[in-house]
Amino acid sequence: MANSKKWLAMVMSLCVLSAYADTQVNVVGLFSDKALLMINGVGPQTIRAGQTINGVKLISADSNAATLIIEGKRQVLKMGQGVSAAASKGSEVNAPVNLFADSRGHFYGNLQINGATLKYVVDTGATTVAMNSGDAKYAKIDYEKGEKVPVSTANGMVTAYLVRLNTLKIGTIVLNNVEATVNEGGSPSEVLLGMSALNRLDMKRDNSVMTLSKKY
Repeated sequence: MANSKKWLAMVMSLCVLSAYADTQVNVVGLFSDKALLMINGVGPQTIRAGQTINGVKLISADSNAATLIIEGKRQVLKMGQGVSAAASKGSEVNAPVNLFADSRGHFYGNLQINGATLKYVVDTGATTVAMNSGDAKYAKIDYEKGEKVPVSTANGMVTAYLVRLNTLKIGTIVLNNVEATVNEGGSPSEVLLGMSALNRLDMKRDNSVMTLSKKY
């Protein structure tokens, strides 16, 4: 009887933790009125318009994007994009986060800088987190107060500014005081998640899945 009670308590505890965990969704296939999704690292699985799987509901889909309801919030995701949606009653801070490669092997997703949501790509070749000036303004970064440095881009040399990001959040992982570079103009088109952030994370890759865990 005592063992049964312990087992029941363990199951209930696991259920509570599951309820508080973030829901991680990545789009790995898009079709008319259906999508192929990875949900919390499980899949890929096909979901049709109007269908709900593991709390994720597909509203509509075509070859361009899928419109989903995740943790009660509407999300529009394109091919290869992913999102980690916070559960309605808190979540485990700094829990490992899974990223999923697109068809070209690149890891894209959404992160938050100072509370502003921006698209990013993992770039181990970038010394720092890098972004364009438009994204910096959207994240309310007063980048022109930073140190000016010349940076070589695909469009030639541009003026860039060294700054510090107050907060950078990827899923449940929160990093503070992260060095970043802001380039004048529209390049890079998405935030480059470079080594100033990645050095503070453990990265483990298993085929198309990369798991990020916070080191400090």
